[in-house]
Amino acid sequence: MEQYLRIFKALSDEKRLRIINLLLSSGRELCVCEIVDALDEPQYNVSKHLKELKYAGLIEEKRMGRWVSYALTLAGDNFKQQVLQTITSIPKEFMAKDLERLKARLLLRKNGKCIIGLKNQMWENMVKKIKKEGESI
Repeated sequence: MEQYLRIFKALSDEKRLRIINLLLSSGRELCVCEIVDALDEPQYNVSKHLKELKYAGLIEEKRMGRWVSYALTLAGDNFKQQVLQTITSIPKEFMAKDLERLKARLLLRKNGKCIIGLKNQMWENMVKKIKKEGESI
């Protein structure tokens, strides 16, 4: 029973729910810096929420040198799959801004890998350009 309580507790926080939604919507591993930029939240807060999601068994981390990426853990757990499927039914407008920012952030990948860290000038310039052109981000 404890594992189910951990899952529901982890998903009861808005930011953790937003992180899971990013991972579900992207369908790929995401680097911490990509999640931070997509949520427009401080790295410390995002890392704290990632730790809770990992503790609940919803995500796993992969370290590649100085880069840390996160992915959903779905293999063989029907309960988790059903809970995550339910999250996909949340109307997209509630998390549209996160998804727009993630889409823009993923454009900075090289060969499918994150190469630009936190507080990078390239990202800041991209955000300014998009805002200047009147697009929402």
